[in-house]
Amino acid sequence: MTGRQLKIWGIAFQGIVAREVLRFIHQRERFLGALVRPLVWLFVFAAGFRAALGIAIIPPYETYIPYEVYIVPGLIGMIQLFNGMQGSLSMVYDREMGSMRILLTSPLPRAFLLVARLLGGVVVSILQVAAFLLIVRLYGIDLPAWAPLTVLPALLLNGLMLGALGMVLASTIRQLENFAGVMNFVVFPLFFLSSALYPLYRMEEAGPLLWWLCSLNPFTHGVELIRFALYGRIDGLALAVVAGSTLLFAALAVRGYSPARGMGSRAPSAAG
Repeated sequence: MTGRQLKIWGIAFQGIVAREVLRFIHQRERFLGALVRPLVWLFVFAAGFRAALGIAIIPPYETYIPYEVYIVPGLIGMIQLFNGMQGSLSMVYDREMGSMRILLTSPLPRAFLLVARLLGGVVVSILQVAAFLLIVRLYGIDLPAWAPLTVLPALLLNGLMLGALGMVLASTIRQLENFAGVMNFVVFPLFFLSSALYPLYRMEEAGPLLWWLCSLNPFTHGVELIRFALYGRIDGLALAVVAGSTLLFAALAVRGYSPARGMGSRAPSAAG
């Protein structure tokens, strides 16, 4: 690859990422909505669960912790989960308007274009998480001073996994009107069947089937990756599952937007 080609790829990458960030900046309602959901759980639900739900000493924690401390990684995961699904909605909308087709028919490799779009969404999710962590610190929840730095690689990988999953869903949704129904069958099971709100040992106490479902959920491992990273530690199993899931979802997304499959475009109507 020549230097001129690398420069073209770099310009295209910067343009795609900048477009996603600028779109987010200009949509203030999206930013507020991304913060309202986790803050409601933090300020309202956590206060009610604090007395009823005790958290035993489990890694990465070295002492008993308040419930608010436990759910912070889960709420960070919630922000990235909803951002990934918002990204898939954006792709469905762009496909309906035609801009997605224009992007995918450019001379650059399709996989590169999708990865650039994916990374743009991850950058947006990290900005949302940064704002949430600032509010968490002002609220008085004790996190390590270096947590924003150590958690960054976990946010990047988890954001890639959830964004790639959103792309897979976007490639299968034929009409914008069908988006809400599909999301209800994806977002809520992923979030509630995870360790975001309750430790896995609590799920095991409730029943082996529930624990099994939570253990197989890739979002569970994304939350645990973030949880350990906040304290400067690595969960090897979570890292392997999230990395493997990211590669799988990315491959499915590239296949879903392949020219042979019509770039995930809407099937022609009977009238056409």
